[in-house]
Amino acid sequence: MNIPDYQPTDSPLRDESAAVPRRSESWQAAWLRRAIPLVMASQFGSSRRAAPDVHTIRLRTHRYTWPARCAVRLLHSQVRRNVDVKLKGEWIRPQAAASAHAETVVLFLHGGAYYLGSPATHRAVTVELARASASAVFALDYSLAPEHPFPAALQDTLRAYRTLLARRIAPSSIVFAGDSAGGGLALAALVALRDAGEPLPAGAVLLSPWADLTTVWRAKHNVLSMNRTAMEAAAQMYLRNVRPFETLASPARAKLHGLPPIHIQTSDSEGLNEDAHALAARLQRAGTRVEFAEWHAMPHAWHCFAPFIPEARAALEQAAVFIRGCWVKSDHTAST
Repeated sequence: MNIPDYQPTDSPLRDESAAVPRRSESWQAAWLRRAIPLVMASQFGSSRRAAPDVHTIRLRTHRYTWPARCAVRLLHSQVRRNVDVKLKGEWIRPQAAASAHAETVVLFLHGGAYYLGSPATHRAVTVELARASASAVFALDYSLAPEHPFPAALQDTLRAYRTLLARRIAPSSIVFAGDSAGGGLALAALVALRDAGEPLPAGAVLLSPWADLTTVWRAKHNVLSMNRTAMEAAAQMYLRNVRPFETLASPARAKLHGLPPIHIQTSDSEGLNEDAHALAARLQRAGTRVEFAEWHAMPHAWHCFAPFIPEARAALEQAAVFIRGCWVKSDHTAST
């Protein structure tokens, strides 16, 4: 699938050249769109009410993602999974990928508003991404707020990347990927590595990225988009005594020059859609090559429903095309 480069306009939210063609919605996606408000209402009572305590919501997230974990185990039994204690995370390897120290690696950073989620909750994404990209995926189990506020998660990300390099995996053979908060972490890691003068990976995939903690006010009190109250609480837990304008906490506000190619996916129905458009425009103005895909009527981070929603699988296949292209371009650059 060819993904058009993002072209900023006076009204980037209406830039149809960057949108994925709007096919008829699958019945699975239509069901999901109706089910999410019911689940949110049953669990939180009101989208204006603050989220439950951290421990409770982490347990709920793990429980709700159990069907997806079971589904990918049945659908992709050939995909191997093993824990890496030293790196603190898990490897996902399809049959097509190389063994323990694969030549190509997707370093995946899970979403969860910086305070919940794990490699287990996002296994549906990592397994599908590994299968589609024919590459090993390493899902990092990074430190979570409020126990470990900023910059702990970023430090874990940088440590994992440097460990991969120490294991003789070339920077040109690594692509960062992340959804929601994980997308923000991926962008922050790129900025930190660039500023430190360290080698950069071949590219990055940002799925519904939350990369600007200063724009929480854009989110509406609406279960169909984002829960502003919950986002504000998450940002406070993550930042603690740090201002949201800190560029590595809100990397969308950093200087974005000198970064590798970046692929961004968003939905026109999610609360972070405007942020994604603004980030893509800033990256392109800074001279970074951007591929931007806007999907229609999908919930935030719909990729987590990959075993059940055709649009989620298609979006991850689209991301995998970009990833494989990064490695081809890196090989060509090295040979010339």
